[in-house]
Amino acid sequence: MSRFTSTRPSNSERFSRRRFLIGTASLALVPALAARAQGATRITTSDLGGLKLLQGAGSNVLALHGDEGALMVDGGLAANADTLLRAVYAATGNDRIRLLINTHGHAEQTGANAAVGAAGGTILAHEKTRQYLSHRVYTMTAERRLVPVEPLPEKAQPTQVVRDEGSLDFAKRKIDYGYMPAAHTDGDLFVHFPELNVLAAGGVVSAERWPLLEYRGGAWLGGRVRAVEWLADLVKPDTRVVPAQGKLLTGRDIVRQRDIYRELFQTMIGYLNKGFGAEDAVSANPLKRYEAEFGDPSAFLDGAYRSMLIAYVPD
Repeated sequence: MSRFTSTRPSNSERFSRRRFLIGTASLALVPALAARAQGATRITTSDLGGLKLLQGAGSNVLALHGDEGALMVDGGLAANADTLLRAVYAATGNDRIRLLINTHGHAEQTGANAAVGAAGGTILAHEKTRQYLSHRVYTMTAERRLVPVEPLPEKAQPTQVVRDEGSLDFAKRKIDYGYMPAAHTDGDLFVHFPELNVLAAGGVVSAERWPLLEYRGGAWLGGRVRAVEWLADLVKPDTRVVPAQGKLLTGRDIVRQRDIYRELFQTMIGYLNKGFGAEDAVSANPLKRYEAEFGDPSAFLDGAYRSMLIAYVPD
């Protein structure tokens, strides 16, 4: 049964939202295009108790040894795919990827898809991520120009789709996953390794910056709050949480971010009631006290408030 309709209060009990889908991508892809042009970077490998963390390919990547091939969570940028796969093979002792999980469809997560797919590996993602990767979409530049992003080749598209939450067995370990609707994109998954106390959260959280909301493609602030609430329920205080980019978080960090987003959501409702526009919300800057930790929140606040204007319906 659905995680969001059976085991926690329904969406209508938490937040009201309009369903919307405009096939565009977010500002989060813009740094990826620049990084791709610069070529491969040095990849470092860390051990998380048997699960390997690889950094430097464009996104954080997790890899796990398997008898019939390795498991990967996310795949970095396409320009770094060969270097990354060699690093994964060295770290896991495998010579092929049996299963690659895309936490979402951004270029930083899907760069190894073509190589894995061509070699016969399974690529798992949410159904909406597959739709995103198999159609022409648009991304908005920093100058607010829409530019097209072409679909991935068929061999690079997910071959196994999921729609809700579930689990799989890999190398005699149970691995849980769950769909976080409208949180960062409209196709976000988390991947949880409970025996190893590691949670891959994709682009929903970050230790270093405000993860943008792809509000033109289905995400909104209420979805972000709901997702971080779920993650906070999953973690222990010392859980190692792997974001899409940057340094690791702990379970304590996730609980704190849950509280930040909850407070922001209520503040944004107040702004709506006052008739604010997005520029007013940015100017008010309710996240000012976190600037030293996460940087300038202007772009995040702009997207978050615009998502409220589109998706929030008062009860």
